[in-house]
Formats: sequence, structure tokens, C-alpha cells
Amino acid sequence: MAKDVRGRRRYVTTRKQGTHQLRHYYASVTLPAGVGINELAEYLGHSDPAFTLRVYAHMQTTSYERAREAIDKRMSHLRLAVGQN
Repeated sequence: MAKDVRGRRRYVTTRKQGTHQLRHYYASVTLPAGVGINELAEYLGHSDPAFTLRVYAHMQTTSYERAREAIDKRMSHLRLAVGQN
């Protein structure tokens, strides 16, 4: 804990600790859930979505994963329909 210019105690945080990490957590949860980079940039207050992309691109699901999930979902519907007959 540190004191500010008025002598009041305040918590000292860094980018690796404290509320800044909540922003990273928010991005790491919302991106894989389908929130787009443009929307996330707006939510985080970034004026340039390219900055958001550079920082958080590794958290996005890949197109391979999205394609696999789409096919898995479709095939499970087919299996259910075939199994009911």
C-alpha cells in the first residue's frame, strides 16, 4: 500500500495485478464465445480494432475449430434424426 499526495493510503497495482487483469479476463472469455474483434475493441475502449487484434488474436477460436464445431453440430442432428426412425 502507498500514500497519495494528500497522505491518503491507496492500493498500488500493476498491469500484471489488479483491475487491468479483469480486462484481459473479459477478453479471454468473450472472444472464444463469439464476440468479434470490432465489438471487443469498442467494449474495451480501444480506438483502433487492429490494436485489440494484435493483443488478443491468440484468444480467438481458429476457423478450423469453428468449421469442426459446425460439422459436429450438424452431424449430431443427423444422428438424432436417423436414430428416431
